[in-house]
Amino acid sequence: MENSDLLLGPRPTPAAASLPALSPQRITVLDDVRAHGATRINDIAERLGLHPNTVREHLDALVADGLAETTTEPARGRGRPAKVFRSTPAADPSPASREYAGLAIALAGHLARTSLDPVTDARAAGRDWGHELARESGCSPDDPRGSALALLTRLGFDPHDAGRAGGIALRQCPLLDAARRYPTVVCQVHLGIVEGALEEIGAATGPGLDLLPFAEPGACRLFLPDPAFPSPALLDGRVPR
Repeated sequence: MENSDLLLGPRPTPAAASLPALSPQRITVLDDVRAHGATRINDIAERLGLHPNTVREHLDALVADGLAETTTEPARGRGRPAKVFRSTPAADPSPASREYAGLAIALAGHLARTSLDPVTDARAAGRDWGHELARESGCSPDDPRGSALALLTRLGFDPHDAGRAGGIALRQCPLLDAARRYPTVVCQVHLGIVEGALEEIGAATGPGLDLLPFAEPGACRLFLPDPAFPSPALLDGRVPR
């Protein structure tokens, strides 16, 4: 990516911006610590099916990043006191970031490496996720655009509605680093989420639904289906009618 490209697109979502980049497996270990509170290396290893030494390496890195802390507690039976690990407040981003970041970061690297068609697979995964989010959020079929804006806000995109012709500026991205590294994967997951949410509430999808990644300084731009205001991609022939 050209250095000038870094000037385009949204800013990081604040909660995501404060966290270091983590591998999918390290995210899994951190999520386990969050879920179980004070927990031991061997217990984490057993729950996750990992070698204790692997878990120890991830925990040491999480402690170094300020996302976990360690104390000791009395041994169970004979032996030395055992180390236990807890997550820190820094490891507890907003609810939107928690539900969004884990899956999408893992998808980005995995699909980019293994999928024969990462664009299609990423969008399909996002679509499935969008259906779930729409059901959880109570999105309304009476206001599809408002529901999409509310969902995007919940996920940390800071959307700004410029009207049907102007589209929706996404001024923040909860996965900006991953999106810059794997734009064809992460951005298609984003688009699939919107598509799946619209499908779930019976709203129009198809031609006209488009996301222009890093479209301008300060934002990506999302267009929702509307026959009266086709997106630029539809106008220049990138989206078949």
